[in-house]
Amino acid sequence: MTKKEKDVVEAAAETVEMGEDAPEVLEADAAEVDAEVNEGGADREPRSAAALEEEGDIAADYLEELLDIFDLDGDIDIDVRQGRAYLAISSEDPKSNLSLVAEPETVEALQELTRLAVQVKTNSFSRLILDVGGSRQKRVDDLTRIVNRIIDKVNDLGEAVHMKPMSSYERKIVHDLVSGAGLVSESEGEGRDRHIVVKPAN
Repeated sequence: MTKKEKDVVEAAAETVEMGEDAPEVLEADAAEVDAEVNEGGADREPRSAAALEEEGDIAADYLEELLDIFDLDGDIDIDVRQGRAYLAISSEDPKSNLSLVAEPETVEALQELTRLAVQVKTNSFSRLILDVGGSRQKRVDDLTRIVNRIIDKVNDLGEAVHMKPMSSYERKIVHDLVSGAGLVSESEGEGRDRHIVVKPAN
C-alpha cells in the first residue's frame, strides 16, 4: 500500500464518527461473520430493498466526503445485488487519479471502514460491497484463473487442495466457480483464517 493509499485509509477511519453503542455493534458484527453458515449469508434475515438503499445512500455520502478531502475524481453508482448494497466508484476520464486507491488491499480497507460508517448510522450489520475503478471485476478475474488452476490440480491428483484465506464475498465467488466445475468446496477455519478447501466430487 502506497503512502497516498495509507493517507486515504487513515482519513477514512478518522471520518467515522463512533457513537456510544459502536463497540457493541462491532462485537455483534464479529459474531455474525463467524456464524455464517453459507457464504452468501443465508442464515440471516434478508434486508429489505429500502434498508439496502438507505445503506447505499449513507455509504455514498461518506465516500463523497472522502473523495473531496483528497481531491480524487470519481462518480459513485449505487445498486442492490444479491441482498447487498453495491457501490462502485468510477471515472470516464483516462487521466483520473482514482487509480491511486484502486488496489485490492486498499479497496478492502475502505470497504470495511465504509461498512463501519453505515453500521454506526443504522446500528445494524452491513455487508455492502465497494468497487473502485473496476478493482472488483479484476479480483473476480484473478480468482477465476486461480480456481481454474486448482480445479485442474484436484482433477489430476484426486486430492483436496486448501486455498488461502479470503473474504466471505470472495469465498462465495469461489464456491460458485467450483460448483460449476462439478467439484465440491467447503469453508474451514475461523475469522481471518477462514478458507476454502476444494475436493473431488467423489
